[in-house]
Amino acid sequence: MAEKVRVGIIGTGGMARAHLGNFTRMSDVEVTVLCDINPEQFTRAKQQFSVLAEAATIADYREVLERDDVDAVLICTPHTQHFDQAMAAIEAGKHILLEKPMVSAVSEAKTLLARLEGYPKVFALAYQRHAMGQFKVMREKIQSGELGAVTFISALQCQGWLHGTRGTWRQDPALSGGGQINDSGSHLLDILLWMTDLVVAEVAAFMDNRGAPVDINSALSIQFTNGARGNISIIGDSVIGWNEDISIWCEKGAFLYRNGKLEFCDAKGVRTTLDGGNIPPTQSIDDNFIGAIRGENAVAAPPICGLRTIEMTEAAWKSAEQNGLPVKMN
Repeated sequence: MAEKVRVGIIGTGGMARAHLGNFTRMSDVEVTVLCDINPEQFTRAKQQFSVLAEAATIADYREVLERDDVDAVLICTPHTQHFDQAMAAIEAGKHILLEKPMVSAVSEAKTLLARLEGYPKVFALAYQRHAMGQFKVMREKIQSGELGAVTFISALQCQGWLHGTRGTWRQDPALSGGGQINDSGSHLLDILLWMTDLVVAEVAAFMDNRGAPVDINSALSIQFTNGARGNISIIGDSVIGWNEDISIWCEKGAFLYRNGKLEFCDAKGVRTTLDGGNIPPTQSIDDNFIGAIRGENAVAAPPICGLRTIEMTEAAWKSAEQNGLPVKMN
């Protein structure tokens, strides 16, 4: 595939502009169409990226999917719109990069995966951590079996999400499908499941909306099918800003990830910082997507990850509605 990959952007808000920073630097990619219901977003995008000056601007995503100058689409819209737009893009035969979370209901995820069986084009999720070196090395070492089975995971994510998203669609359940656990928290749930390949058996959860119409603080206790246990804490009203800790204990070692710093602890208790030459290179999720279209690499975050993440999220919502009563997974 020598010619440029022509990309249409469906939803051109702040997250889309982060992707545009990658797409507009690629010599083999041309962003041909911007789509948004708010025309002010077109102005912001074109002011930030002068190369988009001639890009078409459209309000209806269905018109984007009808265009012959669109080979691939990035869907960067409110969460509850993902399912319909992704299904329409599949029907139109486009390559698809879908922002997280894939969908906001397990039933939608299963319908989408069924439709993707045999789909000849690329379908990828924008879970960018799958293409980041530190998370890749944890997955590789765990999957190799050299550390034995995973026995326990513990993770904490906190940020000022309650105040930072107040008044936006992210706190409107009709558009967001849920609160922080379905937004930035989705990245945390996804990467834990992807790195460990653990299968959730049961979830018990407590949630606090902190006066908002969606979940803000969440406490999850998980049991996995292999007997491992886990705790996940998501705090959306943090006064200290962004902070993230991930710990993974295996039979013969452990990983300690603290705000970008990764340590490995071996079976003798010796800690080693993993960085630079001892972790795989990081790739942007957009480079990965274009590379997959060109047959240069596999998709970093396939749609099965979206199903596993929303399964766990939906179980947590159900448990919280029942005051922490454990919910068994299917």
